[in-house]
Parts: sequence; structure tokens; C-alpha cells
Amino acid sequence: MNFFERQDQARRQSKRLILMFVLAVAAIVVAVDFVFLLAFGALGEDSTPEGLAAGVVVATLLTLGIIGVASLYRISSLRSGGEAVARQLGGTPVPEDTQDFHYRRLRNVVEEIAIASGVPVPQIFVLEDEAGINAFAAGYAPSDAAVAVTRGALDKLNRDELQGVIAHEFSHVLNGDMRLNIRLMGMLFGILALAIIGRKVLVHGRGSSKDALPVMLAALGLLVVGYAGLFFGRLIKAGVSRQREFLADSSAVQFTRQTAGLAGALKKIGGLEGGSKLASRDSEEVAHMLFGDGVGYSSLFATHPPLIERIQALEPGFKPQAMTELAARWQMRPPSGLDEDQALGLDSRSASPLPSDRTELRVTPPSVVAQVGAPQANDYVRAGALVRAIPDVLQRAARERDEAVPLLFGLLMAPPGKVRERQQFELAARHDERLARQSLDYADRLADLPRILYLPLAAMAMPVLRRRPRAELEKFMDGCFALSHADGKVDLFEYCLGRLLRIHVRDALDPAGTWVAGNRRLADLTTPAVTLMAVLAQAGHEDPAAAMRAYLAGLALVFPRLNSPYRPPADALRALDEVWPVLDVLEPMGKELLVEGLVAAVSHDGRLNVAEAELLRVVCASLHCPLPPMLEGA
Repeated sequence: MNFFERQDQARRQSKRLILMFVLAVAAIVVAVDFVFLLAFGALGEDSTPEGLAAGVVVATLLTLGIIGVASLYRISSLRSGGEAVARQLGGTPVPEDTQDFHYRRLRNVVEEIAIASGVPVPQIFVLEDEAGINAFAAGYAPSDAAVAVTRGALDKLNRDELQGVIAHEFSHVLNGDMRLNIRLMGMLFGILALAIIGRKVLVHGRGSSKDALPVMLAALGLLVVGYAGLFFGRLIKAGVSRQREFLADSSAVQFTRQTAGLAGALKKIGGLEGGSKLASRDSEEVAHMLFGDGVGYSSLFATHPPLIERIQALEPGFKPQAMTELAARWQMRPPSGLDEDQALGLDSRSASPLPSDRTELRVTPPSVVAQVGAPQANDYVRAGALVRAIPDVLQRAARERDEAVPLLFGLLMAPPGKVRERQQFELAARHDERLARQSLDYADRLADLPRILYLPLAAMAMPVLRRRPRAELEKFMDGCFALSHADGKVDLFEYCLGRLLRIHVRDALDPAGTWVAGNRRLADLTTPAVTLMAVLAQAGHEDPAAAMRAYLAGLALVFPRLNSPYRPPADALRALDEVWPVLDVLEPMGKELLVEGLVAAVSHDGRLNVAEAELLRVVCASLHCPLPPMLEGA
């Protein structure tokens, strides 16, 4: 199952969840109406059929209103995305410039996995009061994601085990599970609200008169119905979550190239006292998004497969009695992640060479599609090499509040000349002279930086950028637009990078309203798809005749029966501005076919250089189809 199939599955799963929720609410309404008739029809005085009928209508509307308002309230309270969930559980943000070794190791792992996945670096939190081994990813989309780990995970897991846990969580980020998780939180809270109201009335109700008896009976009924609804809600949550955990485990293994790390983390959960349990009273609400069982559910409500089954899926020869032996050993000497790192040599990494700008790859459309949202065996190692290749001064700038914006503007600067002068003028007019000079200084520093490092550097700057005030972020997006469109002569890669930065910031400003998998058919969007293909064919081939052949090859793959001559738009940037929002709402399987056609158009001459590969990455990311930092050659 590839990225597009998983996105399609997540979309169908969301529809099933909504259907199950609607059925559950309907059953609850019927039960509340029955309680009302029982309480007021049997015990109430002067009850008339007309009065009871009107009462049933009122009870129905009140029940629907309470569930709906409570659900919307809970979802709106999480509108700021993953950060809201992490802070609710007491998460402590990990500073970008932290000198704490545990924090630094965690940040390095998260940054490398984010870069290898082709998504922005998420916000990182540590649950300092939690001694169990656990973690979760929360948010609406990769642009507003937050990853949190417990203090127990930091102290007890070595680097490979921590990497396996974080890779597992990134699988949820890439598979579209996070939005579904937040919806589950809101829906279950709405059902629980009935039980809370019933309990409040019973606890605080006064009076022993005969008139109060129907009210108290109705409150008791609400309490019973509410908890019964919560029972079935937990069943829904468990059914939705279990299979996704197996998928996330297998994705993490594919990502990290080894099973020992993830299996080791699961063994420590099973063998250490406390396991993955969380002390927070809110742990039940987020149980379905945790790495391990944080509550201690029975098998009926379990949101995770049995621990032994998860380990055996990674290590088929693992025996349950081995867990007992590990527990006895760790009881004598508790594990230390840092000590294990030093013993295994995981605290140092060898450098890997980067491809030069002249490096060329032979790729096929299916091989590139297979990498979308699914980092391959070497991508994590490559991401680490990319991070280490970025000069320290640029890494520090990406992590500092006052330097991140001019650094990102520097990435969008054209080479020295009239276009750059125009960009300087636009920046000074929209911001100030000081920021314009800073951006120019970074543009000069970036002149010798390989283009393959641009996107990783931008990804590293996203956490600190997101925390700037809304007004500053809106000015930043305006500045990106101005730099990308200066004189209409900006390099296509720089234009697409500017747009990508604007997308990430826009999604961070409005997480709940961010991108979701669309439902438009590719056959209904031929005009924008053909326009994008023509622009990429032209960008990948200097010879117009070769560009036309490349365009026709891509067209034949995507629209084999369409007769559309090769006519690249005169104003490519304006044409692309019109294309993006339309194509971004394609259904997942339509995007898969479109990406295949774009790859065929860019690489029709039989080779793909670094610049073309980076352009393809930015285009795919703009369509919310993240590609790893280095493409695999055929």
C-alpha cells in the first residue's frame, strides 16, 4: 500500500467514522427519548399525549444540541493543532538551541526524520512528569504537527529505539491519521457530555418531593445512556486504531532500515515497571494516538494490538518467556539510553557524500511514486548527511527567532542582477531596510550552498517561524510572494519554494482549515493538469522540440485519449498560481497518476539532475505529496 492508497484509505475511514458516530448519536437520542417517556409518562402528573409528544421533541433537540455543541467545542479547543494536545498533557517545548543532551538527541532524530520524509520539522515536546515509555504525534496536517515523547522514553531508550518510536509517529503524520484522531477526541467528548450533565444533576439535585422524582430519574437515565454511549464510542475508537498501529510499525521498519530499534522500544515497554502508562488524567482522551497503551484498557477496548504480537511481527522468533527474562534483568539494572548509545557507538555518525549539482539519475515514474510519503531504507541516513552538510552558522540561523525570516528570504533571492535589485526594493518596502540587508547577506552566504540543502534548511526553520505573531507571518507570506514574482523572471524552483513556504505558514495559521485529501476526479481537471505538465516539460528540457516530446510522453501516460497540443503558457508563474488550488483537491489516486505523468515529463530525456529533482520535490510538496530528499535511481 503506497502513500496515495493510504490517503484514500484514511479518507474512507473518516467517512466510516462519521457514519458510526451518526448511528451512535441516533441510538442515544432514541434511548434518551425512552428515558423521558418513562420518567415523565409513568411518574409525572397531568401527563397528556400531546405534552409527552412535545417533550420528546424537546428532549431530542436538547440531546442533539448537547452532543453537537460539546463535540464542536472540544474540536475548536484543539483548533491550534498538535501544540494544543501536547500542552494539554503537560508537554514542555524543546528549544531549538537546547544544550541539554537528551533534548538535543531528540531534536536531531526528529529533524532528520522530518527531512527524510519531505515535511516541515514539527514542534517537539517532552512530557517531563511521565516516567512510562510513550509518544504521540498530533495535529491536522504535517504543517502544524507536534511530536511529544515522555521523559521515560528519553531516559530509557537508546538512539535507535528512539528513532524507531519517532518513525512510527511520523507514519501517522504521513498517513493522514492525525486529523482522524482529533475528530475522535471531539466526538467522544460530545457523547460523554450527556453523562456529565446527568451526574451533575444527580449530585447537585435538591428536594425529595414527588415532582423532583421524574427529574432525578431522567438525570439517572442520562448518566446511564451517556456512559453506555461512551462504551460504544470506545469500541469505535479501538476498532479504528488497532490496525493503524500495525501499519505504523511496518512503516517505521521500512523507514529506519532495521527492526531492532522499534522492537527494542516495545520490549522495554513490556519489561519495565510502568511500561507505557501515563499518569495524566487526560490520557484516556488521547489513548488512540499514543505509541503504546497509556491507559491499561482491557482487550475489548484496546486501542493497540497486544504487545507480544507487535514484537513478533518485527521478530517472528521472539518468545513470551523472553520478556520475563528481560524484566528480571532490567529489575536488577534499569536500562539507560545514553549508556547504550555509547556502548553501541550510536552517539557518533559517519558522514555520507552528497551528490553534486551535476549528478544525474535515471528514474521511472513508478519508482518516484513509490517514494512519495514513504521514505526508503537509506533516506534516514541521507537526511542525517544533509543536516551535517549545512554549515553551523546557517543551522543556528534556522533555529533563531530573529534570523529565520531573513534566512528564508535569502533562499528565495535570485542571483546578483536586476531581479535581485527588484527583490531588495520589494523587501525594504514591505518590511524594512535592516531585514532587506540581512536577507541579502544570507543570499550571499547561500550562494555556494548546494541546492539539495535548500529544502532541509527551510524545514529546520519551520518550528521557530510558526511561533511568530500572526501579523508577522502574514507579512512573511506577502514577502515570499513578492520575491517569487519579482519581474516574473524568477527561477521556477525559487518560485515553487516560495509558494511551498507560504503553504506551510498558511496551514500553521489555520490548522483546522488546512488541507485534506480531496475528491475531484483527474478527468474533470484536464486543463490545469495539462498546464502544469507543459511547464515542467519546458523546465526540464532546454530544446523546445525535446520539451514537446517530454510533454507528449507525460500526456500519453495521464490522458492517453486526449489530443492537447504542446502550448506552454507565456506567463508560467501566473498560470501556476491558478493551477495549484485546483489540483490540490484531487482525489488521492488521481494525484498518483498526475505525479507519474509529471515525472515522465521532467525525465523524458533519460536523466534527472539535482536541480530538476529538487523542482519535482517542491512541486509534489505543493500538491501535499512529500518526497524524500534524494530520489532513488532506477
